Amino acid sequence: MPESKTKTLQRSRIQKASRNGTGDELVLGKVPTGIRGLDQVTHGGFPRGRTALVCGGPGAGKTLLGLEFLVRGATVFNEPGVCFAFEETGEELATNVASLGYDLPSLIRSKKLAVEYVHVERKLIEETGEYDLEALFIRLKQAIESINAKRVLLDTIELLFMGLTNEGIVRSELRRLFHWLKDQGVTAVITAEVGERTLTRYGLEEYVADCVIMLDHRVNEQISTRRLRVVKYRGSAHGTNEYPFLVDENGISVIPITSLGLTHGASTERVSSGIAGLDRMLGGKGFYRGSSILISGTAGTGKSSYCAAFTNAACARGEKALYFAFEESPTQILRNMSSVGIDLHKWMNRKLLYINASRPTMTGLEAHLAIMYKDVEEFRPSVVVVDPITNLISVGDLYAVKAMLTRLIDFLKLKSITAMFTNLVYGDEPEERAIGISSLMDSWLVLRDVQHGAERIRTVNLLKSRGMAHDSRVHSFALSDKGIAINGDYQTISATPIH
Repeated sequence: MPESKTKTLQRSRIQKASRNGTGDELVLGKVPTGIRGLDQVTHGGFPRGRTALVCGGPGAGKTLLGLEFLVRGATVFNEPGVCFAFEETGEELATNVASLGYDLPSLIRSKKLAVEYVHVERKLIEETGEYDLEALFIRLKQAIESINAKRVLLDTIELLFMGLTNEGIVRSELRRLFHWLKDQGVTAVITAEVGERTLTRYGLEEYVADCVIMLDHRVNEQISTRRLRVVKYRGSAHGTNEYPFLVDENGISVIPITSLGLTHGASTERVSSGIAGLDRMLGGKGFYRGSSILISGTAGTGKSSYCAAFTNAACARGEKALYFAFEESPTQILRNMSSVGIDLHKWMNRKLLYINASRPTMTGLEAHLAIMYKDVEEFRPSVVVVDPITNLISVGDLYAVKAMLTRLIDFLKLKSITAMFTNLVYGDEPEERAIGISSLMDSWLVLRDVQHGAERIRTVNLLKSRGMAHDSRVHSFALSDKGIAINGDYQTISATPIH
């Protein structure tokens, strides 16, 4: 039988055994890393009892990922870990990760972690047939047995062979190291520097390892972004895209964006816009929960005021609201909204409102997305406001911003979070300016500032609101210290003579 047909038959038998409940031994066991987002990307974590390779350039986050794997294992999953460092001492590692909340000395004292610094002296390494890693195996085995370790980190592998130029010896010892770790039954992470034309310096580690994670820290137009990619994972499905990740005071956060399938539900529950007149335009009930809303308009038309009213209504219902501001500081927002009769300060005091204000140029689009994802996961809001999305174009073109917003909207819809976005436009035709993103939105309001004789009148036009009957006429509205009041049909007002 041809080889290809044989493999197909074997695969069919495995799948059939699994369906019949007789193939449990064929399922690859996994160890959760405890790193936010990474377990979703890897569909469960690293392969149990096998070796995962983490490679990347200087400063990519390899050591941090390996240490967090050990710390989360010791503190969350009751799996002690061993770290063998070839570059930094135990004291240096403890100091470096203390700012992330990792207390390595405490874990060491409680026998949940063992850290050893292995100093490799280049001049002491002789290239002879007798060179091997036996001494390392002995020390490593003693460390594993001393705390009954389940996890191991070797950081970084190149320093172990830095004096060798005999590629045959290096490759032989690398294979032996990976096989030895597998024989010990521990789940190991090995970090490695990226090579010139290969993932790693020696080009062998990625073939021997069962799981390979590539970390990348790139700078584009003076804006840095960290990305993670699962290059391979033997015996397991996994996400294959590049995923942005953050390094903050809580460690690593990976935003797992896989295929954006339209799998979210469609709620029939309605939530108030916070503006009585707008609710009437929306059939008297407001927006659908979990929908996305776009407010377009030129400067000064009241976009942020509509967002504030929407936020205020959500908090008044006892729901949490998360406000991403790219133009004003939190105190500026609170001050400005109080002038139109909206007191957001009280909701911040009650922990129902959180305002995350930042400059768009602070980081790249992917990192902004990761920050939003992280804040949503931690704060768990019912309502999210992004004001304005226009400023994001300063760190990416319209196509990139639309791709980012598509991911964000899909993520929010999956969590049934109602989202409101503002879009600053220039000129007299806001509809044309928003054509790139308006198709993503369920409801779209356009605000204008129209000249009427010696005065200017603000108008609102509900261009669309999917799935509901709505008033699409142009209405005038006024901003005052009592809030937003939507008046009658603007066509009637405009036809009234000016005296």
